[in-house]
Amino acid sequence: MTLDDLGDAVALAAPPRRIVSLVPSITEALATDVPERLVGATDWCTHPTDLAVTRVRGTKNPDLAAIRALFPDLVVANKEENRALDVRRLRESGIPVWVTDIETVGDALDSLQRLYADALAAAVPTWLAEARTRWDAPAPAPRGRVAVPIWRDPWMAVGARTYAGDLLGRLGWTNAFAGGDDRYPHVELADLDRADIDLVLLPDEPYVFTTDDGPEAFARVPTQLVSGRLLTWYGPAMVEAHDVLAALGA
Repeated sequence: MTLDDLGDAVALAAPPRRIVSLVPSITEALATDVPERLVGATDWCTHPTDLAVTRVRGTKNPDLAAIRALFPDLVVANKEENRALDVRRLRESGIPVWVTDIETVGDALDSLQRLYADALAAAVPTWLAEARTRWDAPAPAPRGRVAVPIWRDPWMAVGARTYAGDLLGRLGWTNAFAGGDDRYPHVELADLDRADIDLVLLPDEPYVFTTDDGPEAFARVPTQLVSGRLLTWYGPAMVEAHDVLAALGA
């Protein structure tokens, strides 16, 4: 018996051999390190691009019958990305569910290490050790204030207590919307395109900002398109994220 990130007991008689992942970033990790164990993933699990497992619909509306039909001995979920109702229903079916809870880069590093060691009984992967080395380094000098819209019409932005906000903070940026209570507040365009913000990052997920959809809305603040995977996915992407995003605003 071991405990997941929420402190819930997860009964595993042996290291799991049939895993369904409901978390795209963790799907990428499992497919990288223990591909023979991964039997199911969501439609949003886009990496690796050649992933060939049974799809079980989305993160917010998983096909529970399809999951049960795979006879998994572990389902991996996330507190933010997946519904507590679905976790409960799977557990009531007798399926062990490991729930991660990640709001910071440090949370991600520790949570993933616990998942591998306690749930999977697997060695700590090389990419995780490399990610910890990079992200545990001291933050550079302050670089300015940044805003990260995640949706348009209505506009929404990365707010307080988010992985993306902490990641940018470790790169020297201050999230302009970290001071409120909402993790993903609704904002007006004028709140994003204002003089005290130095850079607006436009990711390609969940809203797909492109060269033709997003930058044209901003008259005052410079914008930069960025990979949403590098900004929000914890897993193997964390190594590339540090190397690529350190050059933001350059």
